[in-house]
Amino acid sequence: MVFSSSIFLFAFLPITLAGYYVVPSRFKNLFLLLASLFFYAWGEPKFVFVMMGSILANWFFGILVEALKRQGRIAATRASMVLMLAFNIGLFFVFKYLTFSLNQINHFFGLALEGPNFLLPIGISFFTFQAISYVIDVYRGNAEVQKNPLNTALYIALFPQLIAGPIVRYQTIATEINVRSFKLEDFSRGIRRFIMGLAKKVIVANQMAAVADLAFTGFDPSATTVLMVWLGLVCYTLQIYFDFSGYSDMAIGLGLMFGFHFNENFNHPYVSRSVTEFWRRWHISLGTWFRDYVYFPLGGSRVKSKARLVLNLFIVWSLTGIWHGASWNFLFWGLFYFVLLTGEKLTGITQRLEGHRILRQLYRAATLLFVMIGWVFFRSEGMGKSLEYLGSLFGLIPTPLFDSDALYFLSQNAVVLIIAIIGATPLVINLCRRIAARAGIDPLSLAPLVSQAAGEEALAAAQPRPTALGYAVSVAAFVLSIGLLLVSMASLVSATFNPFIYFNF
Repeated sequence: MVFSSSIFLFAFLPITLAGYYVVPSRFKNLFLLLASLFFYAWGEPKFVFVMMGSILANWFFGILVEALKRQGRIAATRASMVLMLAFNIGLFFVFKYLTFSLNQINHFFGLALEGPNFLLPIGISFFTFQAISYVIDVYRGNAEVQKNPLNTALYIALFPQLIAGPIVRYQTIATEINVRSFKLEDFSRGIRRFIMGLAKKVIVANQMAAVADLAFTGFDPSATTVLMVWLGLVCYTLQIYFDFSGYSDMAIGLGLMFGFHFNENFNHPYVSRSVTEFWRRWHISLGTWFRDYVYFPLGGSRVKSKARLVLNLFIVWSLTGIWHGASWNFLFWGLFYFVLLTGEKLTGITQRLEGHRILRQLYRAATLLFVMIGWVFFRSEGMGKSLEYLGSLFGLIPTPLFDSDALYFLSQNAVVLIIAIIGATPLVINLCRRIAARAGIDPLSLAPLVSQAAGEEALAAAQPRPTALGYAVSVAAFVLSIGLLLVSMASLVSATFNPFIYFNF
């Protein structure tokens, strides 16, 4: 089940919300856990047992590690951590990479090894990382062990973030798992945030996806044009942002409806001034996970030699690429960022450009170009197709400049393209801030457009005095939210094309 589906919007969500707020407080966690398991089982029931096995194992590892630490048994504690990592990585490998690994061994060594033909459990990359982070945080003393297995299950299986993130740290919601209170303000903000995420997904991302698929699927450089390959890449660049950030918005909004506060996952990454900054703004929960649980333990940037720094970056970005999928494309995509980030750290180019306004803006444009080139490897159907696509993009493969089909697709999608490009920048949020300041209202009441990582707490801290204009603006924001919801629902009912990129991970 996906958030942007009729069954979720018209059946699962209203029934779950009604049930959650009707049942007594002591049963709310159990009710929400059962609803989450039903949500996960909707598509493939047997994978619930895989997830529940992971939950029980990591609950046990948490209990074991905490007990051994308390007894001062250092060697046994470390052995338990090794077993925990082996279990989780092994589960991850078997379902996601075993078939790919066997195929590569067969290809390179001329063998005919056969393995189980596993389907990929939805969300395994996300719930496995959450489980690992929980046990590690217990080991480090950053989180208290959860002795109730049902609460551990709720943390890992909570449906708003279960199948596509954001990756939620246990300490982020540990208190709220035990005690939550209903706040009308949070519930209202959650609804508005969910509506904005839904609109991003079904109004913008889905339309961008249709054009991107035309450009990338079955790509043939002899049967396309330069305009079409660039249009396809721009559309995919916008699709993946609005698709994934929209889903994160919906997850954060749903969390607020049930009393949970998740961290932000996107902060307008396409305006980044460097590749390093891009990864502080894109999929923030994944970037901070690799930083805190892989990069820092390896020594991070505070190492004695540049060779060790390069090795640390290589390990992190190889794993980042592999995490996204069992394909050479994803590994190459990760190594592509390894090269870019290593270059930035070794040359200190971002610091060197400070004070050079024009050069800094040029490097900002170069950063966006690098990101778009990376998306070619992310989206293409194999390494060969990636290189062909890049060849057509930059004129290395003879390709006509444009044709009537490319011009048609450009003209038909021009309005949504412009909206998407503007929406990928902080322009709308900044405008909302100014309107709120002029109207004398809390900026967070101006629909979910201002509920982004770009200073939400700072916005909420402002307590201006409302004016008549303020009430009018608040009403307009409410009407806008209702309008977006109706348009989104109409689009879902009438459309059959509703892909979601990150379900593959």
